[in-house]
Amino acid sequence: MNEQDRVVAQAVQRAVDREGKYLTFTLDNEEYGIGILKVKEIIGMMRITPVPQTPEYVKGVINLRGKVIPVIDLRLRFGMESADYTERTCIVVVEIKSPGGLLHIGTVVDSVSEVLNIKGQDIEDTPAFGTAVKVDYILGMAKAAGGVKILLDIDRVLSREELLGLQGVA
Repeated sequence: MNEQDRVVAQAVQRAVDREGKYLTFTLDNEEYGIGILKVKEIIGMMRITPVPQTPEYVKGVINLRGKVIPVIDLRLRFGMESADYTERTCIVVVEIKSPGGLLHIGTVVDSVSEVLNIKGQDIEDTPAFGTAVKVDYILGMAKAAGGVKILLDIDRVLSREELLGLQGVA
């Protein structure tokens, strides 16, 4: 196999790896998606107990059926302006890989949209924004319904150090 064939094979494999069902949601009028297998449940907003001396994007913890789960606000994590919670605001509980094993984290989103089945050929690589912009948590850009959905690699939205900090909170 020559180099060109190897590059094409890798691109095809990347497309196949990213293909699948995604839960889509909005943040600040932008559409995002998380692989459905990472989503454990979607719950309405509930009382979040603040935890002192945590980063601004860590809203606190919730008690979900006897289990303490840390909650982060994805708007704040991505450097967006905070917004008042509405009746459409909800918490998407995801399961992510962390240094200490699997961790359930609640992520606050503006609203949940739908579950889409996205084909590999409809997902493009993240554009290069230069070295100063960190985008390794973006799995790709999906062309769907006349727009673009930003697909998140939820395991990479938080750094190793941030995950260790959240494990201490829960």
